[in-house]
Parts: sequence; C-alpha cells; structure tokens
Amino acid sequence: MDVSMTLWVLTILGLCALIAVDFFIGRKPHDVSIKEAGIWTVVWIVLAALFGVGLLIWGGGQASGEFFAGFITEKSLSVDNLFVFILIMAKFSVPTHLQQRVLLFGVLIALVLRAIFIAAGAAVIANFSWVFYIFGAFLIYTAWKLIQEARSDDEEEDFEENRLLKAAERKFGVADQYHGTKLFIKKNGKKIMTPLMVVMLAIGTTDVLFAMDSIPAIFGLTQDPYIVFTANAFALMGLRQLYFLIGGLLKKLVHLSYGLSVILGFIGVKLVLHALHENGVHVPEISIPVSLGVICGVLVITTITSLFASRKQAEKEAAEKAADETAKDSIEA
Repeated sequence: MDVSMTLWVLTILGLCALIAVDFFIGRKPHDVSIKEAGIWTVVWIVLAALFGVGLLIWGGGQASGEFFAGFITEKSLSVDNLFVFILIMAKFSVPTHLQQRVLLFGVLIALVLRAIFIAAGAAVIANFSWVFYIFGAFLIYTAWKLIQEARSDDEEEDFEENRLLKAAERKFGVADQYHGTKLFIKKNGKKIMTPLMVVMLAIGTTDVLFAMDSIPAIFGLTQDPYIVFTANAFALMGLRQLYFLIGGLLKKLVHLSYGLSVILGFIGVKLVLHALHENGVHVPEISIPVSLGVICGVLVITTITSLFASRKQAEKEAAEKAADETAKDSIEA
C-alpha cells in the first residue's frame, strides 16, 4: 500500500486527537462504571471498523483484510496482557479511582514503544528477508511457552518487579501511601516516588515485553508499516475501557492462553513459509482471508470452551460446598 507522507501525518494527528479525547474523558480520577466502560469500548471498536472500511475503499481488499487480521490479533494479545495489568494493580493495591490514570499512561507508553519497534522492524525486513525465520521461530517458541504456562499447576500468579524497577525504587525511595495523582513528593527535603509512579514504571517496562510478542505477530500478517502501526494503535486505544469492562470476566477465559498459542504458532508457521517463498522455495503461502478465518475461528472456539469449562468448574465447586455443609450439619447433629 503506497502511503504518502501527508497521509502519515494526518493519521498520526488523528490518533493524537483520539488520545487527547481519551485523556479528557479520564482526566479526573473516578471509579469507572460498567456502563461507561461498555459505551467507550464499543466506540473504539466502531472507530477501528470504520478505519478498516476506509482502507477497503481507498486501499483495496488486501489492505483492509490485513488491517482487520492485525487488529483482531493485537486486540486478543492485549486482552491476555490485561491479566498482567490486574496482577500489577493488585500487587501495589492501586485505588480503583486511580487505575484509569495508570492504564492511560500504559497505553501511551505502549504506543511509543511499538512505534519504535515497528520502524526498526520495517527497516530490518526491507533489507534482510531472513529475519522472517527469526520472527517465525520466536513466535513458535512463544506459542510453546504459552501452552506450558497454561498447563502449569500454579493457579495463583504474582507480579515480580524487574531490575529496572527495583533500581529506581532504591535510588529515589518510595512513599508509604498514595498521594492522589502525584508522581513525586518531598519527604525530609528529599524527593521520593509515590506508589503511583512505581505502578506506572511497572506498566511501562512490562509493555516492552508485550511489544516483543505483538510486533513479530502482526508482521506475520502484513509487512506494510502503515497497517502495522494503525492496527496496533486501534487495538490499544480501547484497552483502558476494556480493562474495566471485562476485568471480572478474565478469570473465566481459562482457555485464552491455548487460543493465543495456536494463533501465534499459526502466524509463526506463516512467517517461515513466507521466508522460504522469498528465498525461491516452492511452498504454499497462507492468504489473508485464511489467516483472518483461522484467527476468528480460534478465538470463537476458545471463548465458548472457556465459558463452558468455567461453568462446569463453578457447578463442581458449588456441589462440593453443598456436600461439605451437609457433612458439617450431620456431624453437629
């Protein structure tokens, strides 16, 4: 897709305007209701759909298909990332009225980091086609790791602070309580971080790891930097509202990791086949309609099986609880 510098500038300005609107909405810390989160989640999805339709009109079916495949994949990976956000929020006991400010900061950092990774990835791909082998192998490895984690017996996870975060805490010190939206305060004449700043650093540094998975994944669906960037941007834009909308439902998506592992493994294989084709090897290439169908199909199946498994588990726990109460009553009698 041939994108002029004018279109790039207009797109970036448009996205900045949307970010400004998002910031204006959440500028005042408050508890986000399900209704508010639901309305804005729908708004962001509709905007993404309209952009995809615009690509269909001006760029053709190939560009539109690549955008929707990339958007759905990135959105799915973002939903999985919400698990980590929940762990971070719980780890630092973030008050509910401040969580939206933390998430907005996380989205901004993610957009900047992914723009850098996209630019670097596009430059490398343009000059070294063999990088597709590396991207493909990395995604297949990530898929395998997701399966291993999903099959782990450890039900309770905990967020572990990385070295950068620990170093910042040692250097500046951390206040013992939140001070509204302040990031730093002065104590005994020394500037120290508030817990809110620590949480934002945790979210920001974690976003680096998220980009390591998502950028190779979308480059497996399209090599157009414009589509890669816009699909990532629209996938991230509604992440804050999605957090409040489905935060309580995430625990029910017990098979999400399996679904994402299938998607990442599928894209990894697609990348390897594309690399072989680029090197003159006659192998079949997976088309965008097939990719879109596989991604959507896996997500639908994963959601259905997750909800079914969650319901069965809830019924089992209810039966065990009833049995325990019956046994307790019999002993007391």
